[in-house]
Amino acid sequence: MWTYHPDLLARPVPRYTSYPTAAQFGDTVGAADLAVRLDALPADAPLSLYIHIPYCHDICWYCGCNTGAANKAQRLSAYVEALEREIAMIAARLGGRGRVTRIAFGGGSPNSLPLVDFIRLLQQLTLCFETRDAQISVELDPRRLDGPWIDAMAAMGVDRVNLGVQTFTPHVQARIGRVQPIDMVERAVEGFARVGIATGFDLMYGLPGQTMDDLLATLDASVRMAPARIALFGYAHMPRLLPRQRRIDAADLPDLATRFAMAGAGHERLRAAGYDAIGFDHFALPGDGLALAARLGQLRRNFQGFTDDPADVLLGFGASAISQFPDLIVQNEKRAGPWRDRIDSGQLSAARGTLRTADDRRRGRVIEALLCRGEAQLGEGMAMPDLSRFAALALVRISPGRVALTPQALPYARAIAACFDAYLQPAEQRFSHAV
Repeated sequence: MWTYHPDLLARPVPRYTSYPTAAQFGDTVGAADLAVRLDALPADAPLSLYIHIPYCHDICWYCGCNTGAANKAQRLSAYVEALEREIAMIAARLGGRGRVTRIAFGGGSPNSLPLVDFIRLLQQLTLCFETRDAQISVELDPRRLDGPWIDAMAAMGVDRVNLGVQTFTPHVQARIGRVQPIDMVERAVEGFARVGIATGFDLMYGLPGQTMDDLLATLDASVRMAPARIALFGYAHMPRLLPRQRRIDAADLPDLATRFAMAGAGHERLRAAGYDAIGFDHFALPGDGLALAARLGQLRRNFQGFTDDPADVLLGFGASAISQFPDLIVQNEKRAGPWRDRIDSGQLSAARGTLRTADDRRRGRVIEALLCRGEAQLGEGMAMPDLSRFAALALVRISPGRVALTPQALPYARAIAACFDAYLQPAEQRFSHAV
């Protein structure tokens, strides 16, 4: 379906869930900058809230998330209590300003918490913020789901859940430390359908020992369950940065050509099954809000990936959570203990970040537009970078002040967007390959 140009994929590039990316965060930006933005927030500003739960009962070897073992009840309860205080502190600072449109729980695994603590957190959010019109989504581990969890989420008004599936192939599951029988996921999907909650799946290609047949079998099984959204990510093997990945044998990983073929086959399979392609690695049924946003040209990109969330202000709660404003990105203290210490002392926990210059915002809009809509108008005074390699292969069309991707360019979209990144270094090793 796509032509393989390995030289265009050799350079590691960011996923561009923000611009500048986290690689540009520094400790000269932090709590004081966040305080200024909170105090200046307009009364009617749409707000998106993200709550990070950095714990899992079982740590998967492939995972790149900020998460630790949920093996001590006191650790979990102390974290939840600090989250409640952080939510109350920021809400008090806002004094009722801002309209919450989205609430997202991520991790880690939010259902690594006791159910009563998850309910406590949702209740705290509804007590401290105006959330009547907010859509609520939760990332979940299917291995820790049961009927009471499903019923409680329905009672609390959760609209959407995302299930960490990755693969249904048993021998691949064993190689990544995530064994979950397919019937476990089927029961979860059926349970959520019963109470009217939409489901999404996270799947992966490029996993150790994974063949093309393994991937296609997982995709076919997923299609039969009909999740509203599917994210199909390429596994990023970076054991130097993520020590838990050292348990994965690099010799078992598919090579880049095979990964490219897997990405193409996955795209083709899901499109044939009736899913709309959302960017390069997301898919949604035509009636889903993500597909509608893509059709209307309203698709956005933030720290949760492709989204139909229109809010320009995102507030992150919990260790390592990120808050974003038009001119500021800040990340909370990453380590749960020091993060909790800051909250206990009444401080905002933002510890590092970056101020977004006018040029950053122009470049960020171009990068987002390329990834979300496949075309972009350059800002005034912004020079066109050298895209000759892509143009020679008919992957881009260039006109004065405008660049557009051709259909063949989809797997190269991040590599093309990276040409507008003023910070990316030629020998950068902090990012994964584009496929």
